[in-house]
Amino acid sequence: MTEAQPIVPIVVAEGDGIGPEITRATLKMLEAAGARIAPEFIDIGEQVYLRGHSSGIESSSWEKLRRTKVFLKGPITTPQGGGYKSLNVTVRKMLGLFANVRPCVSYTPYVDSLQSNVDMVIVRENEEDLYAGIEHRQSDEVYQCLKLISRPGCERIVRYAFEYARVNGRKKVTCMTKDNIMKITDGLFHQVFDEVAKEYPSIEANHMIIDIGAARIARRPTDFDVVVTLNLYGDILSDIAAEVTGSVGLGGSANVGEQCAMFEAVHGSAPDIAGKGIANPSGMLLGAISMLVHIGQADVATKLHNAWLKTIEDGIHTGDIFSDRVSTKRVGTEEFTAAVIERLGQNPVKLTPVNYVGGASLTMIPQVSETKPAKKERVGVDVFVHWRGDPNDLGEQISALNGDGLKLTMISNRGIKVWPDGIPETRCTDHWRCRFEAITPGKTVTVMQILSLILRVGNARFDPVKTEHLFLFDGKPGFSLGQGQ
Repeated sequence: MTEAQPIVPIVVAEGDGIGPEITRATLKMLEAAGARIAPEFIDIGEQVYLRGHSSGIESSSWEKLRRTKVFLKGPITTPQGGGYKSLNVTVRKMLGLFANVRPCVSYTPYVDSLQSNVDMVIVRENEEDLYAGIEHRQSDEVYQCLKLISRPGCERIVRYAFEYARVNGRKKVTCMTKDNIMKITDGLFHQVFDEVAKEYPSIEANHMIIDIGAARIARRPTDFDVVVTLNLYGDILSDIAAEVTGSVGLGGSANVGEQCAMFEAVHGSAPDIAGKGIANPSGMLLGAISMLVHIGQADVATKLHNAWLKTIEDGIHTGDIFSDRVSTKRVGTEEFTAAVIERLGQNPVKLTPVNYVGGASLTMIPQVSETKPAKKERVGVDVFVHWRGDPNDLGEQISALNGDGLKLTMISNRGIKVWPDGIPETRCTDHWRCRFEAITPGKTVTVMQILSLILRVGNARFDPVKTEHLFLFDGKPGFSLGQGQ
């Protein structure tokens, strides 16, 4: 007698816009394919925001997510304005879902695409970067968003990308950063990539600057296999790749952490077509197929994915991918769902069938090296002030505040040095970085010296809005020069 397969509890949220339609269609296909799941439903998104929950999710929902550890999520709408935070980012970070995995595949000739034979995977860091969402308005004219990158975060996602390539038979991993400009933050990501790549000699590794890398994905996507990058770049690249391969509507993604995982469509809630019965459930379905692999139901994932491929191959297409050249029938959400169910047990003939049985789960959590503490020395401080006027006047007035072991060495405006020896063509706003360094080179600057300086700045009727301490780590600067310095 065959031992009964366990039923896996999962949490499902239908979301907003077309979310309920494509989520219900996906669940119908999962049930027909024999998925061994027990869905538990929660509310998320716009209505929850409007009920007064600024995170878009109620506190009671977290218990279900942490208990089941598997989340199938429909697209949501975040209300504009009002300081509402992205629920997608909140869930990823609250549950430690550090890796976003987005396969990008072309289905030529059955789905019109700019390039054929594309089969790349974008592995995106999911918790850090500008998506920390730490923003401040600091003056009348200047707003700030902090970019936070950690060594453990870099190492974990880079190792994940190489492990993904290794267990899935991929041959190359490409890192994309903008470290020619952001030499410290993006530079760290690139440095860690180079370090980890040495541990995988059988996998080709290369680095590209993000702008040319994005252009190359648009122009020659077949050059890429696995791409690993930071949070913002990965978000942008995955949409570029989805468009190149045919449609964002066909993109599904997995968000993987040490304990939990979330699966979703790449696209948004598309409120303009909600309720019309024309939405394409494919992105949500492909996300759910990744979920099946993750929970150990590769047999169901294989059957369902091949039925979907056969449906696409047979030309049964929703309006977003319909083409008079290759499509045989334009269908809505329900008809497309029925067509996939009808083809369960069939394989595509011309498109390549998939087989997840015996393959690897997405849960490959790499060990991260322990960071050794560096010798850390405080050698100065950047004091940002809100002030209007000429940079030379500011330099003269701020220089008068030198003392207590500190001296003004530079003033910059939006990163560009404007004092000393600035030029009049540089346009300045009302937000200035005043860099003070130890008068005696190598002398440690104390917190009391900095507090005394800030008091002098304030008493001189300047408005200090922020400080950043300047450190040496093992004798190397942990801060950047001003542009033009």
